[in-house]
Amino acid sequence: MSTTVPGETALPRRVRPAETPPPPEYPPSLAGNRSLPYATINTELAELRLQIPGVTGCVLGGVDGLLITHTMPDDARPDDLAALAASTFGLGRQIGLSLRQGPFRQSTVRNANGYLSVYAVSSQALLAVVGEDAVNVARLHLHAPSVAERLADLLAGPG
Repeated sequence: MSTTVPGETALPRRVRPAETPPPPEYPPSLAGNRSLPYATINTELAELRLQIPGVTGCVLGGVDGLLITHTMPDDARPDDLAALAASTFGLGRQIGLSLRQGPFRQSTVRNANGYLSVYAVSSQALLAVVGEDAVNVARLHLHAPSVAERLADLLAGPG
């Protein structure tokens, strides 16, 4: 029995591809990597806090959502912020792909009492910066990318 209405043609059947390509292999997580220069990385994060009044803390996390290190206050939850940064990155990456605008670089969320800005550091890492509502976001956007570049060099190691 046909399900088409007289005078209309049936829609063509969708053909499923025989095989979808496997997802890209991601490098191992940087979280817990004991060979990283944590003291130097934390100095970079602390200096960003000092350079930009209103920055309350920084998190260096992997694109996998795992915490690498942080300079957040004691009452903060840096593991959660690393996961939120990865979620922000994932959304930003998809937007960039959909709009054909290239790879993710930065995203900022403004809330009633502050900001969260996430910057690409490398293919494996993200810098998340938390700021009060009074933070100078333009100044943050001016300084944070150079911090992200220095962090990428530190994560890459010597040579």
